[in-house]
Amino acid sequence: MNDTIEALDHITLNFSPSSLHALNVAIAFVMFGVALEIKIQHFRDIINSPKPAIIGFVSQFLILPFITFLLIFALKDFLTPTMALGMVLVAACPGGNISNFISSMAKANVALSVSLTAIATISAVIFTPLNFAFWGKMVINLYENTAANQLVRPIEIDTMQVFQTIVLILGIPLISGIFFNHKFPEITKKIAPIIKKMSVVIFVAIVLLALAKNFNHFLNVIEYIFFIVLLHNAVALVTGYSLASIFKLSLANKKSISIETGIQNSALALVLIFNPKIFPPELELGGMAIIAAWWGIWHIIAGLTLATYWGSNVFSFLPWKKSKI
Repeated sequence: MNDTIEALDHITLNFSPSSLHALNVAIAFVMFGVALEIKIQHFRDIINSPKPAIIGFVSQFLILPFITFLLIFALKDFLTPTMALGMVLVAACPGGNISNFISSMAKANVALSVSLTAIATISAVIFTPLNFAFWGKMVINLYENTAANQLVRPIEIDTMQVFQTIVLILGIPLISGIFFNHKFPEITKKIAPIIKKMSVVIFVAIVLLALAKNFNHFLNVIEYIFFIVLLHNAVALVTGYSLASIFKLSLANKKSISIETGIQNSALALVLIFNPKIFPPELELGGMAIIAAWWGIWHIIAGLTLATYWGSNVFSFLPWKKSKI
């Protein structure tokens, strides 16, 4: 394994407690903004037509973590343990807050996208800790008795602490946003577009802040991290689209499920990584932070590119562009 990549596991993350507090507040604001677009009717629609939502949920919280583990297994010799754990953590997080905007650009089923965002964000309170605890342990076991064994440090994943963190920065803002939307629909219509734009800016700022704090380390490994994240993100997008295709969903639904599976809330992953109660700084988990931070940049690039392709009519002659909506 390349010495430069191995060095990532010994990097002490550069992130202050005050920065972590700002990060938590920012994520809570972003989640409140997401919740402003969630209506009770979305849940009623899911009850009336549950198939696409169930497939989207399975794709994101069951299939993606499993596929991620298989990818880590295949790339084990090119990954350090903490890089692999970073991939698992990103896969365990709910969909990113920009997925609805990307679905709109892609001419996907935006209602399904918003509904899946709601389901995923609520479900993340339980499934993110459980997925990371289960698959994280699998990854740690995968690296035992290998040449990289000396890089594996004892990592006790405090599932309850992860649960508490997610309840505070996801659960409470989400419930508050839905309540505000329900009680003050007219005000919500006015402020939601503004907050949505601010949320995207804040999301990008969170990722850039994490990169800036560890920029020298990032520059040293970008040539490796770039292709790992690109491959992981591509696998996520293909997983969502393929699963929806197997169940013969419409093109619009395929797009939405693909986007919801491939656009992950990597900012949440960074919040968890930089939380010293979950991951003490002495564990030296630099690889996790770099993977999550670059995911935050790359999935925006990949998502917007894919949305531009799907949303344009330039390629309308292709057979899959003519599928029934």
